[in-house]
Amino acid sequence: MLKTGLDVLLEDRSSCFGKKKIGLLSNQASVNHQLIHGRIALQRKIGKRLGCLFSPQHGFFSEKQDNMVESNHCIDSVTGLPIYSLYGEHRKPTAKMFEGLDVLLVDLVDVGTRVYTFLYTMAYCMEQAAESSKKIVVLDRPNPVGGLRVEGNILKPDCQSFVGLYALPMRHGLTLGELALWVNKEYEIGADLEVIPMHGWKRSMIFRDTLYPWVSPSPNMPTPETAMVYSGQVIWEGTEVSEGRGTTLPFEFVGAPYWRHEEILSLLKSVELPGCFLRPVVFEPTSGKYCGKSCAGFQIHVTDTASYLPYRTSLALLQAVILLYPDTFSYKQPPYEYEFERLPMDLILGDKELRGQLETGVSLTEIEAGWKDELHDFEKSREKYFLYG
Repeated sequence: MLKTGLDVLLEDRSSCFGKKKIGLLSNQASVNHQLIHGRIALQRKIGKRLGCLFSPQHGFFSEKQDNMVESNHCIDSVTGLPIYSLYGEHRKPTAKMFEGLDVLLVDLVDVGTRVYTFLYTMAYCMEQAAESSKKIVVLDRPNPVGGLRVEGNILKPDCQSFVGLYALPMRHGLTLGELALWVNKEYEIGADLEVIPMHGWKRSMIFRDTLYPWVSPSPNMPTPETAMVYSGQVIWEGTEVSEGRGTTLPFEFVGAPYWRHEEILSLLKSVELPGCFLRPVVFEPTSGKYCGKSCAGFQIHVTDTASYLPYRTSLALLQAVILLYPDTFSYKQPPYEYEFERLPMDLILGDKELRGQLETGVSLTEIEAGWKDELHDFEKSREKYFLYG
């Protein structure tokens, strides 16, 4: 049976970090194998030494639906502890927030994608920990889309933002603990960092293989299947196309009123899209883009997780829509994730040149060949931080 870093810590009979005062960065998905939340289990174990909580984007209870919907500091009614929001006035914790703790535990469910902001919240905490001489301990959890495959272009420096601070590909194939080690070393943060590894996780595992309970880490990440497509489907956040928010299948659904199924599928016939089936659908979002309007589009059914290429699949679909509907398709305009000038699509793709290539019809095979060497270099670099064979 899989044991997460939280499970391993809770089962340790030693006196959890001696007499040190503890903080916890987590949200509603940070549960143990019995679905008991980490803050509750830790408070039972160490009592008043657990002194404060921190929450990432979407709020501690993942109740905030969309991007740039901030959450406030508050008091947790269950434990009586203060919760400091790190998606509001501050995205990096202040020195004052860290005054009352010696060790910050990080227990977050990541989804294996460069643009998912929990990684950067953790990294900002690592920076503050280094500046404040505090210790960071990451309680590791599975990468729900596995640890073998990487995919996509490496982020360019001029596209850095809160959805991409580091030179990662879109799908990085690392756990959050491995990412912490990578960031701390490669970007010379210098935090006093420890990772408590999982027991029983293998790089070949996707989340369903673990038999661990899934709790959605954000409102539009309801299932592990959502995470599987997200590394590609997140690009639609940079457009005025619906990414399925406001439906029961966010990110698995994509479409717009002006799409035509047969036209799009015909253009995609020449593109190899392994491991998936694009099933034509019509859906009507109840919120967000095209609220209350019928959208023609597709549901992405993943038929083989080992061969499926989420980024290639979504880029192919995006390019088809750009070429077929140049007068109707449009990009989302700023602001996006606290960026008020740069185009959201560039921040998500992580490379302005890639957008231009898609718009001018450069084949995906040629586009991918252009980032082959840098992706190979990243693959070699990440192996130094593997915690699991």
